[in-house]
Amino acid sequence: MDHFTLKNGVLHAEDVPLPQIAVEVGTPVYVYSRATLERHAQVFTQALDGVPSKLIAFAVKANPNLAVLKVLQRQGFGADVVSGGELMRALAAGMSPDKIVFSGVGKTRAELELGLEKQIGQFNIESREEGRELAELATARGLQAPVCLRINPDVDAKTHEKISTGKAENKFGIPLVHAREVFDELAELEGLNLRGVAVHIGSQLADLEPLETAFGKVGQLVADLRAAGHTITHVDLGGGLGVPYKAGDILPPPSDYGAMVARVTADWGVHLTFEPGRVIAGNAGILLTRVIRVKRGGNGPPFVIVDAAMNDLARPALYGAWHDFDAVQPTGERMTANIVGPICETGDTFARDRDCDALQSGDLAVFRTAGAYGATMASSYNSRGFVAEVLVDGDRYAVVAERLAAAAIMDAEQVPDWLD
Repeated sequence: MDHFTLKNGVLHAEDVPLPQIAVEVGTPVYVYSRATLERHAQVFTQALDGVPSKLIAFAVKANPNLAVLKVLQRQGFGADVVSGGELMRALAAGMSPDKIVFSGVGKTRAELELGLEKQIGQFNIESREEGRELAELATARGLQAPVCLRINPDVDAKTHEKISTGKAENKFGIPLVHAREVFDELAELEGLNLRGVAVHIGSQLADLEPLETAFGKVGQLVADLRAAGHTITHVDLGGGLGVPYKAGDILPPPSDYGAMVARVTADWGVHLTFEPGRVIAGNAGILLTRVIRVKRGGNGPPFVIVDAAMNDLARPALYGAWHDFDAVQPTGERMTANIVGPICETGDTFARDRDCDALQSGDLAVFRTAGAYGATMASSYNSRGFVAEVLVDGDRYAVVAERLAAAAIMDAEQVPDWLD
């Protein structure tokens, strides 16, 4: 459920008409709904009522906007971060350091040092080399870093290959067959409190079966490690629960996920960490855009050229991803069109042969389910600058990320004297 609905024939974000935002802020612009973020956070939390000891850490990579993070911080969420920059964002949004989990396969020495300095709650380490380096840094500071060892369970998440992270050929985690050996080695290191294991098999999962398979392997590993004399108090189950991008799509609800987790982990006796991202933020945002013109093609459908582009919303160009595309003031008429942006790449195509609301030059439209992996993946390709972001709260809104013009980006560049 989201709070982007038609009222008197005009699409609103909660109680704010989208044409008002388009006029006052300009397009393209990301629009987020506070009510939707809060509802999704509460639904996910309630789904895990059967888990007695837990931390819900929002995957900051999905949407790192400070206002979005603040909304979730007020819902009791922590943060799953994958860079020093995301760590600093989580802290700036008021998230408690002990609720921050640092994931990622390529943490630099400086990032490990930052995590130790800020006394974050957990490092998810992904190699014996990373473990040794973290142990060295922690020991030099007289600290014990709280650590979980990320496992690669070799489970196909049945999602897009570019967002699958739990198969043997993926770069993430320790192969399950080597997990006991690596755990034994790292558990002996001064400076590490190696207290558990972590797993994350991918994103946009449409089926709970791969998750249950992976969790079953983790449960067996926990039992094996305990039998070998290790104390296991924490398990990080990652995230990955998918959302419906296309009207009519049916995905497992958080309640089914929560019930499965409670059943599978009932006898583990550990503190569980969850890292939801897309399932919280995805349907809480849209990308508002204006039609530049409708261009008649050859024998195929016309091109609806909008002012949003692949630099603003990369998912369709990157993954062939679907986003529902709706007029802000639909007339009831329909058309079949290719929805494209202005960038000089054929890949700057949002949809082909799409049945959609009839549109003409100057009309407003939205790409739905753009609250996750939208603005955070933006670039300045074609010197287009960065899109603005807005958070709506009832009948009011605020710009929570200013539009960064191409000129501002150019101001950060310098021509060396020897080229003058």
